[in-house]
Amino acid sequence: MSLLLDIETKARKNHARIGLGIGKVSEKLIKSAQVACEYADVVLIGDEKEIKALGTDLEVIHSNEPSKKLIELLLSGKIDGAVRGTLSATKTLSELKRSLDLNKLYRVALLETADGRPFFLAPVGIDEGNSVDDKVELIKRAAGLFRRIGVEMKVGILSGGRFEDIGRDKTVDRTLEDAKLVTNKVQALGIDAKNYSILIEDAIEEANFIMAPDGISGNLIFRTLVFLGGGYGHGAPVLMEKVFVDTSRVGGHYTRAIMLASALLQ
Repeated sequence: MSLLLDIETKARKNHARIGLGIGKVSEKLIKSAQVACEYADVVLIGDEKEIKALGTDLEVIHSNEPSKKLIELLLSGKIDGAVRGTLSATKTLSELKRSLDLNKLYRVALLETADGRPFFLAPVGIDEGNSVDDKVELIKRAAGLFRRIGVEMKVGILSGGRFEDIGRDKTVDRTLEDAKLVTNKVQALGIDAKNYSILIEDAIEEANFIMAPDGISGNLIFRTLVFLGGGYGHGAPVLMEKVFVDTSRVGGHYTRAIMLASALLQ
């Protein structure tokens, strides 16, 4: 639990102004935003009439285009960080890329196992981390995130098989070779990293950042843990200077995502 405690401590210290995107409104969503006020000054961005109808004293910024407004407020500095909340992923992330003139986004997900062990996971998008260079870039950017929250990063790099499985299958062989290359490259940068082959159960015992073999397997790890395995997803920060935490619209609880966004304020 130390990782979550470190994030919580940093969030309380920063107490940043965090905007939460509101698409579909629910009592659970509003309640989670109110609970998060111990970590941040929470601002709700969406349809003011719908939000106020549920009863809240939180600040509301009305917009008929909340995805666009959330990014506008973030880039103008009127909020310190943004959490997607229940806004459309396609609209909001596209607006983020357009506004910052980015070709792609790098994200890491803050997850927690059913028995309470938190860790960061990447890649989590099916089109992310599918090359050696992409994985190295993800780890380099994640190192900056760990510096922001004041935690030492320990990377566990995964592949599609055990070390002794080399030669059984060309696809497995490629993941084994990629994992070896990524490990060597990031170690050369002074990053604490270890190659665990396919043994994610060993990696979680030592590492606080898990690098999956590719975006598809990373997404499956996330979905299996959160939707089938009794674990939790607390949000996925985009690895850039501005603070933006991506979230799933499934679940409707955003306290930890807001806490994480507040902790990432430099």
